[in-house]
Amino acid sequence: MKRSGVALLVTLALTLLAGPLPAVAQQLAKVPRVGVVWSPGGHDEEAFRKGLHEQGYVEGKNLLLEQRLIEGKNERIPGLVDDLVRLPVDVLVTSGTRAAHEATQATSAIPIVFVAVSE
Repeated sequence: MKRSGVALLVTLALTLLAGPLPAVAQQLAKVPRVGVVWSPGGHDEEAFRKGLHEQGYVEGKNLLLEQRLIEGKNERIPGLVDDLVRLPVDVLVTSGTRAAHEATQATSAIPIVFVAVSE
């Protein structure tokens, strides 16, 4: 899936969280916070940000992007995911099978979008 497709999924999750359309105007004051757990260089971060921008999201204006980098150390993943869940974020985006698994173990209340996973 292209990274802009991931951005579209994040947009969909944020839209569903916003509730019915009349409530959207009331919630505009709340800036959605998206937590991302990934490896640097493991994804095309520029394409992800571009996809969010194409959906009308501008980091720091109407979106907060909380990034946690794995940095090649998979043992860090549980702590990184837990950190984002404690913030809490409105949507959690993970990359890789281990990060997706840790996210699903850490929360059932936060929507999770995951990419690059295997069985």
